[in-house]
Amino acid sequence: MTSFAPDSIVLNRKLPLWYQVSQSLRASILGRSPEDPLRLPTEERLAGHYGVSVLTMRQALKELEDEGLISRHRRRGTFIEPGVRRGAPVRLLGSVDAIVAQQSGMTAELLDVARVAVPPLWAEHFPDLAEVAVYHRLRGDAKTGEPTNHAVNHVRPELADRIDPADLARWPMTKVLRDVVGADISRITDTVEARLADPETARLLEVPLLSPILHYTGVTYDSSGRVLDVAVIHYRGDRFSFTVTLEAT
Repeated sequence: MTSFAPDSIVLNRKLPLWYQVSQSLRASILGRSPEDPLRLPTEERLAGHYGVSVLTMRQALKELEDEGLISRHRRRGTFIEPGVRRGAPVRLLGSVDAIVAQQSGMTAELLDVARVAVPPLWAEHFPDLAEVAVYHRLRGDAKTGEPTNHAVNHVRPELADRIDPADLARWPMTKVLRDVVGADISRITDTVEARLADPETARLLEVPLLSPILHYTGVTYDSSGRVLDVAVIHYRGDRFSFTVTLEAT
């Protein structure tokens, strides 16, 4: 039987290895094609693929099993759950792979692309720019088509010049910037707030006006501290939750 082939990952020794592996595998699972096999490789093969110990691999798989993304069967192997829910809660530790995982497994419609003057709200992040490229997307559940969030990205023009809008229908902006454009992403600072849906958000997400939503702001920096992208995402409050784990180190 053919096994599912997950993406590779460059491990960061500053974060727990099991966490990085689980988030990378999670992104691969949520972003897989319908025709991909459900069976995962053995623990030994997965450990070799990621360059970690079997014990670390087991810990990563346990995380995904607890989340309901996979099931493990004695003597049969480990399988991706065919009806896995795309809106499963996400655990964030600060890894770029976690951001990619959180945004994977969704359909995306590009609503608008434009060059605009730097909005006053984000002027402190782009002090050297007069304008930014703005991408507005509506994302939905890949199975039901139900809208789940809408995102507005404010990107440096020199990076936007290398973005193919078609890629944004397939992948999250973070993945496009990192893996396609080749941007030097060093860190992403996340802020999550509880808000009430304004008229535009209520219309796009098909929820009642003033419904609870999660208002997410993600600021992406390069290694010199320069801001590459400011993302503002509104999530349906009934479909998403965020968990932050603090390591005692």
